[in-house]
Amino acid sequence: MKIRVFLLSAASIPALAPHAALASTQAGSSADRDIVVTASPLEQTVDETATPVITLTGDDLVHRRQATLGDTLAGQPGINFDNFGGGASRPVIRGQTTPRVQALSDGSNIQDASAISPDHAVTTEPLLLRGIEVVRGPATLLYGGGAIGGAINLLDDKVPTAIPEGGITGVAEGRFGTADDERSLIGGLTAGVGPFAFRVEGVHRSSNDYRVPGRFGERHVDGSYNDTSTFSVGGSWVGADGYIGLAYTRQRSEYGLPGHSHEYESCHPHGISLHCGGHGHDDDDHDHDHDHGHEEVPFVKLRSERFDIRSEYRDPLPGFEKARFRMSFTDYKHDEIEGDEVSTTFKNKAHDLRFELTHKPLAGLHGVFGVQHSNSKFSAFGEEAFLPENRTRNTALFLMETLQTGPVRFELSARHEWQTVETTLNRKVSHRPFSISGAAIWDIGSDYSLALSLTRSQRAPNAQELYANGVHMATNTYELGTATLGKETAKSIDLTFRKKAGATTFTIGAYHQDFDNYIFANTLDRFEDFRLIRYTAADAKFTGIDGEIRHQFTPDFGISAFGDYVRAKLKGGLGNLPRIPAGRLGARADGKWGPLSADLEYYHVFEQGKVASFETRTPGYDMLNATLAYKLELGPKAHAELFVRASNLTNELAYNHASFIKEASPLRGRNFVFGLRTGF
Repeated sequence: MKIRVFLLSAASIPALAPHAALASTQAGSSADRDIVVTASPLEQTVDETATPVITLTGDDLVHRRQATLGDTLAGQPGINFDNFGGGASRPVIRGQTTPRVQALSDGSNIQDASAISPDHAVTTEPLLLRGIEVVRGPATLLYGGGAIGGAINLLDDKVPTAIPEGGITGVAEGRFGTADDERSLIGGLTAGVGPFAFRVEGVHRSSNDYRVPGRFGERHVDGSYNDTSTFSVGGSWVGADGYIGLAYTRQRSEYGLPGHSHEYESCHPHGISLHCGGHGHDDDDHDHDHDHGHEEVPFVKLRSERFDIRSEYRDPLPGFEKARFRMSFTDYKHDEIEGDEVSTTFKNKAHDLRFELTHKPLAGLHGVFGVQHSNSKFSAFGEEAFLPENRTRNTALFLMETLQTGPVRFELSARHEWQTVETTLNRKVSHRPFSISGAAIWDIGSDYSLALSLTRSQRAPNAQELYANGVHMATNTYELGTATLGKETAKSIDLTFRKKAGATTFTIGAYHQDFDNYIFANTLDRFEDFRLIRYTAADAKFTGIDGEIRHQFTPDFGISAFGDYVRAKLKGGLGNLPRIPAGRLGARADGKWGPLSADLEYYHVFEQGKVASFETRTPGYDMLNATLAYKLELGPKAHAELFVRASNLTNELAYNHASFIKEASPLRGRNFVFGLRTGF
């Protein structure tokens, strides 16, 4: 009864986030494909979503997770990353990254500084996640009208949702990587006492500058180290119809900034041209690191503290089948340090609240509606404070409804936002973006389905796009905002074709996105490796295809083929958009023989020759990866697994076109990660 009172009183507070089980691959086994996708509040399976959902969970996630979110997801169909050494990388989905890709912690916004620059880490810990979902299409409007690329839902166990069977469960893992001397320890424990469940978990990871092929000219990428510690403690009251819980998470991280150079500090704009007089090339060599190589490489010292309140309740009111509540508070800070001095400090104090109600079927309609409110106070101080102190407030109402008529299911989603960005420079701008999406999913017999999704989404410009003005040495740019930017509008069409049953299954998605006033960092001028960029708006279009085809030869052995391609350019013959990933094509074989499992993966990344002004072509490369694992049952509820994950087995020198510092930070060379994981 207490939990009912709490949720009914909380209905006046904006909040939400979903919770359930999830699928394991985009084109996996039939059992996997029947599991509910957590980010879908209507409890849809992978095959019931309007656009392809990519998920990682279970052993596949354990073997593939790395220090950053972008590295962990890279290689999935339609997903690339904009790596920045070993400490930061953001996912790039169908050519889009933040702010058009929304990162969520179990449905709640992640509030950090990663949207400001690719050298700012996404404050999540992949080694503590139990699942990752990448959702596109109508469901993304529940999380942000501008999430045209997709919503990445990160699932964790820091707020328990059930009393563990037997009263206690836990996991421990140790990892060692050869390319960067990674040393990681992971542990988590959940215990139940009566109706209460308690959770404690943590990670400590230390890694040196990672090795690259000798053809790069250096054995390591200077400043690519990453030392991170994350600790979380949480507890819940669990009843027969729901739960309410609280968690506190603290993260401390120190990582280097490859490619950082001071020889362009004097560069400044003259109109649309750069003036870089007065910088010499006889300065001291800055090749240093913090006991990892070279001492003077600048580094980030990050601190994040976050509180999460989560609750879910079934049958809260007549006519409603579920209520969900999410609230988070974040205190984020990072210093960019050069030598022994702090050069720039970034801070973000923010909160995010969501509330969602799912109603029972009414006249054939089954849907969810809710409200969200977020408030972010962002500030930067020091040499590279290219943004004024600002506050962004966003309030949104959202709705999603489905209707089943024979073999066709219809979906409709809508979101209306009120956003205000206010700075200490006495500037204030408000926007009211509105987004709507409709889809039809047609079951063609028992094996096939065809889905068509139409979306008109709007995104308001963020503070950086409006008010940036100053040198940003991490990306070797001078950034200029445009205070008069208006709403960005995208009209999208997605077509998804699936085969859901039988030995051969597949999911193939094709899409076209037509943008009015697409906001991007336009390079106006370049001097050597330094660029003058202005955030501007122009009409643009994205067209692409991605997918995976799988054939299961036996219950324990299968082969998949996968690939993706996106073409992004400005309309009117004005050229290509910058940092668009090249196309990929690959294959994967995986099998299981008793306690032994293995997979072998190869893909080719094509040359990216369709480049924007002042960009250079990026050569293609081949990537060969493999995993070998042995699982040992230690009892009815206990097991241990020894695994090795090998990446870049051919030691290919590979450059990432989506990266701001591709020439200074190629991808890791040959790497073996050895892990031992136990659970009980």
